[in-house]
Amino acid sequence: MLVSQVKDSTFNEEVLEHDQLVLVDFWAPWCGPCRMVAPVVDQIANEYSNSIKVVKINTDENPTTATEYGIRSIPTLMIFKDGDRVDTVIGAVPKSTLATTVNKYLDK
Repeated sequence: MLVSQVKDSTFNEEVLEHDQLVLVDFWAPWCGPCRMVAPVVDQIANEYSNSIKVVKINTDENPTTATEYGIRSIPTLMIFKDGDRVDTVIGAVPKSTLATTVNKYLDK
């Protein structure tokens, strides 16, 4: 599976210290829209496997990171580049929207 799970304890290493663009899916198992966007996140992970890293973080099990990034509604998808949050997409969005957002930050 190309999408890995991260935790509060591994977020810095897996996301902030990673040298590639990282897409983080903040989600929870009870969230209907999160389940709707999950296949889209998986498709992005597959299609961009050579250029980005895609991870998921369960906000119920990892409240520290969710609080640190001000997660108020889920799903929230954040893009990190060189340890900095560069963009945020909130809600279950179509694949085209997410792909367009990711493409803005890929090194050309």
